[in-house]
Amino acid sequence: MGHADAIELSGLTKRYGPVVGVDGLDLAVRPGEVFGFLGPNGAGKTTTLRCLTGLIRPTAGRVRVFGLDPVTDHRRLAPQLGYLPGELRLYPELSGAQTLDLLSSLQGVPVPRRAELCDRLGLTPSVLARPVGTYSRGMKQKLGLVQALQHDPRLVVLDEPTEGLDPLVQETFFLLLNEAAQAGRTVLLSSHVLPEVQRSCGRVAIVREGRLVTVESVSGLREARARRIRLAFADGRGERPLGAADRWAPHWQGDRVELLVPPSEVVGTLRALLALAVTDVTVEEAGLDEAFLDLYRESRTTEEP
Repeated sequence: MGHADAIELSGLTKRYGPVVGVDGLDLAVRPGEVFGFLGPNGAGKTTTLRCLTGLIRPTAGRVRVFGLDPVTDHRRLAPQLGYLPGELRLYPELSGAQTLDLLSSLQGVPVPRRAELCDRLGLTPSVLARPVGTYSRGMKQKLGLVQALQHDPRLVVLDEPTEGLDPLVQETFFLLLNEAAQAGRTVLLSSHVLPEVQRSCGRVAIVREGRLVTVESVSGLREARARRIRLAFADGRGERPLGAADRWAPHWQGDRVELLVPPSEVVGTLRALLALAVTDVTVEEAGLDEAFLDLYRESRTTEEP
């Protein structure tokens, strides 16, 4: 890690009394990356993001964003940051426009992208004139995206950004992410929706119980993990023994079966399976969700006595 990194975490630790939120986290994110930050609820994702944005002070370790400390250098750093929290809380009595004005005044910088973003996300002038308390969840989320991007920040930190968005708005969101990367902006995307991370991120970090499990490219993570083998039989017998392949926990649906097999075992497994009365077979790369589950199983196994 060095000063060329947009984000540098060294031994980041945050404790809440006896509870450890993050434990010795080391991580570097390069400028211009769309970087995924993955883990289940309680893994320490939101705590890490709050340390990055200066909302909470770490118990131990070092945090740097563009070489600045998010707590002690907050005034210098805030204009360069855009943050959408996972639990977006807004003043219900303020209108949408007043909310955007308030949040931009806290950062003290111009908002050259506000009109464009509102137009693309369907926040019309009549909608922005209404009190936020009348907004649906999706409308509040769109307002949150606008406030995070309206000042064209160097770093955008997004915590579960597609919550409540309909599919059409999600398409616009992914386009905005792509445009941000092309413009050299850095995006840290924390999500439990693995397909959206797979679609938009080049690299991902996976955390479990406050600790780093791995940092890998999305393509490398998928290629190194299981392959999905699907077989079809046409004799109407349904579930049956598959010999040695039964160790891969086959999932049956009628005369069709699916297995997740490690790459090194695919050829041998296929040879054995094709000796059966198979009528159709497909092999495909597993998605990020399977890779994620594989890594979690491995990390849990190595930690158990």
